Order: sequence, then C-alpha cells, then structure tokens
Amino acid sequence: MKLDTPVLENRHVRLEPFAEVHKKDLRAACDADPATWNELYPFSMLGEGFDVHWARLLHEAGTGVTIPFAVVVDGVCRGMTTLMAIDRLHGAVEVGGTYYDPGVRGGAVNPSCKRLLMAHAFDSGAMRVQYCVDAINARSRAAVLKLGATQEGILRKHRRCWTGRIRDTVVFSITDDEWPAVRDRLDARLAAFS
Repeated sequence: MKLDTPVLENRHVRLEPFAEVHKKDLRAACDADPATWNELYPFSMLGEGFDVHWARLLHEAGTGVTIPFAVVVDGVCRGMTTLMAIDRLHGAVEVGGTYYDPGVRGGAVNPSCKRLLMAHAFDSGAMRVQYCVDAINARSRAAVLKLGATQEGILRKHRRCWTGRIRDTVVFSITDDEWPAVRDRLDARLAAFS
C-alpha cells in the first residue's frame, strides 16, 4: 500500500493537505462548536489546544504516519479529516480526526469526504478502511453506518480524553471486497444533492 498526499476533489468538497493557509479558517471552524470539543473529542482544538494539535498533525504528516486534510468548501476551510496508515504491510487505513463546522454538517460534505478518502485508500492498495468512533457520539456512529460500514466491536476503556473522561471506542470497517457496493451507494447518495 502506497499512500501519497494528493489534493482530492469532487463537486462538493476539496481535500487539501494541511498548509499554513488553512490555519486561520480551521481555527474559526473549530471555535464554532466548543461543546463538541468538550464532550466528544479525545483532543481539543480550542484555544491553546488548537496550536498544540495543529503542530502535532503537521509533525505526523512529515513522518508519513498521518495525512491531515483541510476540508475546503467554496474556497474556505470548514473542517479537517485524516487518513492514518495503521498497517501499511497489511493494507489497513483509518479515517479519523474528522471535524466539520456545524454549518456544513448534515449535507453533502461528510459523504463527499468519505467517498474521496476511501477511494484514495483503496486505489492505493488498502484492504481495509476503519473508523473508530467515541461510543457516546451517536451522530458519528449513525453517519458511519450510513456509509455502509460494518460495526466490528467496542474497545472498552480505550482512550483517556483531554477532559479526563475515559472513552469506549466503536470500531467499524469497510473492506476492499465491500468497497464497490459502498462506492456505488455513496455515488447515488451524492448525486441526489443539487
């Protein structure tokens, strides 16, 4: 599996590898929903937490472990998402670290991003794309199931969040065998958006 860091684009979103040009707009997008950072994420991108996490993602991007993307909608960074090569030898990739400004949730942005990321992963040789979601995040769990992923299980007491809460993590996956049907359903879903 050979993941690179291209710009990925369709008619709804443009995924650009993180760059300094995205920082100001991403900070504003993150500031638009403090409750989500305080309740659901294992890390914070509010206040000083933004700079710490931004620097960490750029460092990880430099090592090739993580590919952070700015989610650009109509020329403005409205969120972020990442591809993580969790096992290059065995073709396992995780899509995670996803956050969207509340103003772009519930429409074409999330399925568009996931369509682009999964296509890139499978085209690069992935056999498996996984999603790890906080067990209390009902909205994200429903969104991953709607993509066509299979819930595999729950990792109990999996992570300590930045707030101190202990998180259980629900693991979902889509395999390369399942991808053509998932892709076709996503394409039909996206075609319905004007």
